[in-house]
Amino acid sequence: MAEVDTPKRSGERRAEEGTRQTPAPRPGRWTRFVTARPRLSLLVALVLTGLAVLAGGGVADRLGSGGWEDPGAESTYATKALERRFPASQPNLLLLVDAGRASVDDPAVAAEARALAGRLAGERGVTGVGSYWQADASAAPALRAEDGHEALIAARVTGDESAMGRTLDRIAPHYRGAHGPVQVKIGGIVAVRHEMQTVIKEDLTRAELIALPITLVLLVMVFGSAVAALLPLGIGIVAILGTNAVLRGLTGFTDVSVFALNLTTALGLGLAIDYALFIVRRYREELSAGAEPLTAVGATLRTAGRTVLFSALTVAVSLAAMLVFPQYFLRSFAYAGIAVVLLAAAAALILLPAALVLLGHRVNSLDLRRLVRRGREPKPAEGTAWARGAGLVMRRAPLFALGTTALLVLLGLPFLGVKFGTADDRQLPSTAESHVVQQHIREGFPGSPGGGLEVLAEGPATPSRYAAYKQRVAALPGVARVEGPLVEGDTAYFTVQPEGEAVDDSAQRLVGELRSVRAGFGTKVTGTAAVLVDTKHALAERLPWAAVFIAVVTLLLVFLLTGSVLIPLQAVVLNALSLTAMFGAVVWVFQDGHLSGPLGFTSPGSIETTLPVLMFCVAFGLSMDYGVFLLSRIKEEYDRTGDHNEAVRHGLQRTGGLITAAAVILAVVMVAIGTSRVTNTKMLGLGIALAVLMDAMVVRSLLVPAVMRLTGRATWWAPAPLRRLHRRFGLSEGEPGTPPEDTGSGATGRDEPAVAARPGDGRSV
Repeated sequence: MAEVDTPKRSGERRAEEGTRQTPAPRPGRWTRFVTARPRLSLLVALVLTGLAVLAGGGVADRLGSGGWEDPGAESTYATKALERRFPASQPNLLLLVDAGRASVDDPAVAAEARALAGRLAGERGVTGVGSYWQADASAAPALRAEDGHEALIAARVTGDESAMGRTLDRIAPHYRGAHGPVQVKIGGIVAVRHEMQTVIKEDLTRAELIALPITLVLLVMVFGSAVAALLPLGIGIVAILGTNAVLRGLTGFTDVSVFALNLTTALGLGLAIDYALFIVRRYREELSAGAEPLTAVGATLRTAGRTVLFSALTVAVSLAAMLVFPQYFLRSFAYAGIAVVLLAAAAALILLPAALVLLGHRVNSLDLRRLVRRGREPKPAEGTAWARGAGLVMRRAPLFALGTTALLVLLGLPFLGVKFGTADDRQLPSTAESHVVQQHIREGFPGSPGGGLEVLAEGPATPSRYAAYKQRVAALPGVARVEGPLVEGDTAYFTVQPEGEAVDDSAQRLVGELRSVRAGFGTKVTGTAAVLVDTKHALAERLPWAAVFIAVVTLLLVFLLTGSVLIPLQAVVLNALSLTAMFGAVVWVFQDGHLSGPLGFTSPGSIETTLPVLMFCVAFGLSMDYGVFLLSRIKEEYDRTGDHNEAVRHGLQRTGGLITAAAVILAVVMVAIGTSRVTNTKMLGLGIALAVLMDAMVVRSLLVPAVMRLTGRATWWAPAPLRRLHRRFGLSEGEPGTPPEDTGSGATGRDEPAVAARPGDGRSV
């Protein structure tokens, strides 16, 4: 039964009216479905979780550590062709032979090194073995350190990433360490990726051990009740285990990156806790208002449950945008992210209501805060500080809007100097063996071995044509030397060593120049710089499509939530603005190397090309998550009262503390991920933690209320056809009711009289 509100009610009047008893609506179909047999639902969930543990066991061992390259690029084609026809041209395993104080040309050293190379050539799964002691004169300088005390044995380990890892595990113990007069260390791409995979698995276990107890403590602080605190944690664990099983199944059909496990843990805990936090909070408030457990569950699902579902859709959309990119590194995060978001939402909307029905009022059991509240004065009404803060912001809306925007733009300025590069051994700790080997090669060997460009020549050609082409390539600016050709039938390849670093700007320009050289036969260019050029091209080509997809679907979803034309535009712009601090910090810290000592990483002087895309999609989705919770509550209050300013203030009062608590918990999880010893994972965890905190504490608390105050009643305007569309298909948090009529005067910013209230609207999420 409806009651009439006035637009300027005091907070005390609303609190009093919120506790009035209203007839409980009949439970909806979904409520009846999830609460009909709660014990059976939880038992089935327990069985399915156990199966997920079995199905997802060992998933990390089946995941890859690459995936940054475009599978359809010219460099990828050339690399695979060279692997098949000239395996020695694409070594991925390097043995660094250290002769100590002796020379690598010492007879005893040379004899031992040749014996090692011979043994390596006989290993199963190894081909294309060569070394300084077996190389021809043209290749010998690149395989010998400038000080004469170290030299290289190079080989190619065959097979996919899993097979290469097994081969390395089998042979490495027989070559690593002391061999007569020499010491051997193992490096190369296959060693870097295998060591990275091992480190990520170890770091992920440590991150979970850090995040889980801290998260539990924070949840107890938020809820007070230890019983209530355990529910979100349980939902998160179910989501993580289920996603591991999904990823294990996907490895049978496609490549999946091991880095995706970090996102699974972070989002599984973070979002599941967010969703459960809002649902449990709303349920407890329904109980405190006098509702019976089953009625309270029904009201919670009709309100907070709808918002959770809507929020999950917005996050999934942002993550799904990564499917437009060809690199399996990015696509893996879409697989993991979509799975964990949907599983977290499903667990929160199916398992959690069943648990709440069984617990009833016992959800408030073991209230640990009573121990510290005893003897103290009663606390002020919940959200009072947020309400006062929102009022202050709206009274000084132009100042807060301009000041906050200027701050965010200023924090993002370092990103203007971003330099993109490739992931290499410097992702690993400085003590990692493969990193040590590659660092020795960078600093002590001439010509950056392994950093050159390879040109695959296909088609009939005479020696004179090859010679003419080699001469034209050697004349290009930035070319140190050209080696080759090595010919096999109608196929040959050349090696081009650039004068500078393997992937600097001059090397990338050289890729384009090589591809434009007239040859008289087909040529394809590969190498580290060529892979980087092709990756940047693939990202630039598809990035607009991903951005349009995210923007259009976000605009549509927020319109369905609010019925407004302006709010979806505000949501997209303000969410994007909330990410500036993250991108600025990524460049300032990880590219420029500030704080590299305290954070324990080696800066390569660039940012891996795909990381900003990944971080944008994840952070934008999380920003929308919090935005949906705030907007849904503002919309609910506006529908109830028609008072725009009061709706904004009330929305922040009811959700500000909860959003901040959820953001802090998610930030704790991301920081735990950021303790990883792999630089990309550290960057992902710490960067997104910063973005989440900035969004919750700056954008949602300051910028959103300021902007909404400036736009006034125009915030809610929509043309008549769209209003009819929203009335038919729109979603909202709250009971069905009559929204305020749009009088067409929204542009004036004048608050209109209140309209009929919805049953139970006095209660908060």
